[in-house]
Amino acid sequence: MRVLLVEDEQAMVGVLRSGLVRHDMVVDDVASLAEADAALYNDIYDVVVLDRRLPDGDGLSLIKSLRASGNVVPVLVLTAKGDLIDRVAGLDSGADDYLGKPFAFEELLARLRAIMRRPVNLQADIVRIGRMSFDFTHREAHVDGVHLRMPRRELLVVEALMRRMGRMVLRETLMEAVFGMNDDIESNALDTHISRARRKLADANAGVTISGIRGVGYLLSETA
Repeated sequence: MRVLLVEDEQAMVGVLRSGLVRHDMVVDDVASLAEADAALYNDIYDVVVLDRRLPDGDGLSLIKSLRASGNVVPVLVLTAKGDLIDRVAGLDSGADDYLGKPFAFEELLARLRAIMRRPVNLQADIVRIGRMSFDFTHREAHVDGVHLRMPRRELLVVEALMRRMGRMVLRETLMEAVFGMNDDIESNALDTHISRARRKLADANAGVTISGIRGVGYLLSETA
């Protein structure tokens, strides 16, 4: 599980980061809404752990921005505010769960596991470009409603590019999305999967193009 931790209290960051890493999670931490927005723009996360009070504003504003843009990444809100009104405000903003400080680390882990088990809203989790639609919940691509059969790693490539369509996705981000830490990866493995995915999209006349800068990254955009 790749986690974005948005927290400005460094003591809390240290405790949460070390605990999550011990449970085999990859953790990036930022201390402001601006940094969180940049991280979510450039990378793909499985879940966001978000402090409510941050130096540059209320954490709930980040959730509202994400949901308005169609980003359905699960968000667990951490806050010292623990009364009913604040919990309702957090959930209504689009948060998936709400945990008041202080809390036991074991409860945080349990809530993260529960969030990841929940089905994602199907309607919000389908993105369309050109003649292709991609269902993130079921990890399926369709062209004009016809299922496009692709191996798992090619689908992971398309998924990562669809989440940032129209923007350059760094090779490192794609590698993290497609391969596990223990995979035996050949130097050209990513390029091979991208080449095959590009060919299948072209053969299906999907109306999208995968282009890139060698050694930097790739982007998916609608065919001109």
